[in-house]
Amino acid sequence: MRVPAAYLERIPPGRPDDPLLRQVLPSAAELEALPGFGPDPLQERECMPAPGLIHKYAGRVLLMLTTACPIHCRYCFRRHFSSTETASQRHWPEVLDYLRARPQLREVILSGGDPLALGDRRLAHRITDLAGIRHLHILRLHSRAPVVTPERVTPALLHTLETCPLQTVLVIHANHARELDGPARRALAQLARRGVRLFNQTVLLRGVNDDVPALADLSHALFDSGVQPYYLHLLDPVAGAGHFHVPEDEAVRLMQDLGALLPGYLLPRLVREIPGQPGKTPVHGPMGGPAHG
Repeated sequence: MRVPAAYLERIPPGRPDDPLLRQVLPSAAELEALPGFGPDPLQERECMPAPGLIHKYAGRVLLMLTTACPIHCRYCFRRHFSSTETASQRHWPEVLDYLRARPQLREVILSGGDPLALGDRRLAHRITDLAGIRHLHILRLHSRAPVVTPERVTPALLHTLETCPLQTVLVIHANHARELDGPARRALAQLARRGVRLFNQTVLLRGVNDDVPALADLSHALFDSGVQPYYLHLLDPVAGAGHFHVPEDEAVRLMQDLGALLPGYLLPRLVREIPGQPGKTPVHGPMGGPAHG
């Protein structure tokens, strides 16, 4: 269990069903073995030509820089990965050689764990190395840190991202509007002022955000924070997270009701990850159209 102080301050005591507490509090339900839920639900290890380098989509690769994360979310789909499966200093030259040899790559995604779990200097060195590969154009970071530990958005980090010659995108991970408190919003505003493009992806979680008011409030809070709602993910079936599962038909109904309430620019895309597919798979409604209309 790991929860930063900034996140704990948003959780009122004495409410065991609080949607923020539910995301981080261990539960006996995690010990229940469910059919279809396993340690590597996306089969990422099969797409790892070098330690920490995942290449399963055309034109882009993902680098797992660390398994460390400032918060341990109970539904995390990489909760069973180990530190031997990261692009560590030992394997970094191999990773760079792989990228240089593939001019069709335009984008590199930094993930983990959380890439911002790295110190400012080490992260800056990694980004500098990537920026030196001529055919790369976009640097994308997937991080929960600006939301759960907004103090991680330091002047040094802002300088690194602002001066990076690649187009810089940060995809944050917020599941509930209350996660976007004043410090988190100020951190996001600082990133936006440096030209970082901000998007959010949410995981649909039972007991956290599986109702229309919660999802609508989240979209409004994101927009007020300068963040574009991007994806609403169906839960990846990782072992230990089955109690968070929301069935697809229920998710579709939620998105249909949400689409009747919000303008299109506030609607995330309802998607799932299917191993072997060339990208995120949209989840469609019963009439064959997108779930959000």
